[in-house]
Amino acid sequence: MPQNNHPFPIPDAVARHHTHAVSPTQCCSAIIQEIAAPLSLVWSVVRRFDNPQAYKHFVKSCHVILGDGDVGTLREVRVISGLPAAVSTERLELLDDERHVISFSMVGGDHRLANYRSVTTLHPSCSSSGTVVVESYVVDVPPGNTTEDTRVFVDTILRCNLQSLARFAENLATTTTKLLQR
Repeated sequence: MPQNNHPFPIPDAVARHHTHAVSPTQCCSAIIQEIAAPLSLVWSVVRRFDNPQAYKHFVKSCHVILGDGDVGTLREVRVISGLPAAVSTERLELLDDERHVISFSMVGGDHRLANYRSVTTLHPSCSSSGTVVVESYVVDVPPGNTTEDTRVFVDTILRCNLQSLARFAENLATTTTKLLQR
């Protein structure tokens, strides 16, 4: 087991991707979501860097501005009104289909999430045939905000996204099962 500051041991496969170097002006966190759908199905949704709006309800639209879906691809994401931003430019940093890892960073836009980097990993559930999704991030704390305010804001967005992913993937799994039974 890796040495970490968590109250319980974290498997190497998880810690390897979700241990971030955090400066005093940054914060980080991780959100975990269990999904009652096969890992391969959930991964087929999550790995689509060009289509985050499939399950991220805060995303109005997305289009690739450079690249073809490989590492280095840039996308422009437009978010729904009501959030303190309209657009975000994001770069795909890591896409590992074998280990089910995707990572991106925000490299531009009109938001306040400077130096934001997210890593998402998928793992087989120990308690079912489902999937456990872990998404962690590190981000600068914006001037005028506290570390806790920043963490609560980003955690809330991620939690909503992962809950939406769970609903989407579980519905897709149910639909697929019904179609196969016909």
